[in-house]
Amino acid sequence: MNVLRRTPLLIALLLAAGSSHAAGINIGIVAPQNGNFASLGAQITAGANFELQTLQDSATIVDEPCTEDAGRAAAESLITAKAQVAIGFLCSETLAGALPRLKEAGIPVITVSVRSHIVMEDALKNGWQLFRLAPVDSAEAAMAAEVILKNWAAEPIALIEDGTIHGRELVEAVRNALEEKGLKPVFTDTYRPGQDQQIALVRRLKKAGVTRVFIGGDRSDVTVIARDAHNENIPLTLMGGDAMRAANQPVPLADGVQAIALPDYASLPVAQATARAMRTKGIEPDGYVLPAAAAVLIANQAAESAKTENKPIADKLIGTAFQTPIGPVTFGQHHELMENPFLLLEWRGSAFVPVTSPSN
Repeated sequence: MNVLRRTPLLIALLLAAGSSHAAGINIGIVAPQNGNFASLGAQITAGANFELQTLQDSATIVDEPCTEDAGRAAAESLITAKAQVAIGFLCSETLAGALPRLKEAGIPVITVSVRSHIVMEDALKNGWQLFRLAPVDSAEAAMAAEVILKNWAAEPIALIEDGTIHGRELVEAVRNALEEKGLKPVFTDTYRPGQDQQIALVRRLKKAGVTRVFIGGDRSDVTVIARDAHNENIPLTLMGGDAMRAANQPVPLADGVQAIALPDYASLPVAQATARAMRTKGIEPDGYVLPAAAAVLIANQAAESAKTENKPIADKLIGTAFQTPIGPVTFGQHHELMENPFLLLEWRGSAFVPVTSPSN
């Protein structure tokens, strides 16, 4: 992700949003202000404060050191400031410490980052008011299986992975979902990652009659496989996962390589108006900027509705369809996104773009 550009206009925006307003909702922004994650925290803070200015809500900005003991302190800061909803929370360590205390105070939390299934399991078991804009860690495999069943069901497919925990679990989840629907790959393999060439692998794929390959591995490996398949004149359609959202180096990615990944939200039609407005204020809407703005918008609407109906804010977060700069958002009974945010993307020129029709 790109580091947020700090301009005089942006600094003024941050300072203004931190001040109190006579009316509106007090929304807590929990994000790293220093250290290794400071650039990501700046994205969260800038996106949230942009939306806060539009809504004329007030902000309580709390640093998130992402350490085991930081959560409780963050919660106490939010309670002291009388925050009504809190957004941000880049790290699971902060959530674990903050959520029990925030439950006591009735302050719901919307995380823009944490995907862990275990974190949400603990939250539901303990009645913690956690909601998340980040996809659950099984959503990537679910979307990959859906796309493969829709677009590749009539083709000989291979599932390969790089031997890492994530790569192996991703491919295993995809394979299980496909086999439940009666689709079995003709080739499976664990390849050695980080190699300068993968000619032997692409030749084995050709020998097996494969034309479509889903890869659980890093972008750098996928680029090498795509290059070697092209050089060997072996026609393969390749698809990776969210790990494909990485630097386009050292080997450039070939056009036509696909990915099941989160989109660049700023490129989506629904985000265009907000993205333009942000840029006029010196904010580049990349990384967590637009998700943070969406979280504030959701928090505001839920809090305003709860105030009107004299209900807890958490109740209004469940089942409400929110229209946001990253698209429609609805939290289900288990506080997860009802919409799967992963999309089928294809590399074209210098960026991934959404695929709007089946690719064969």
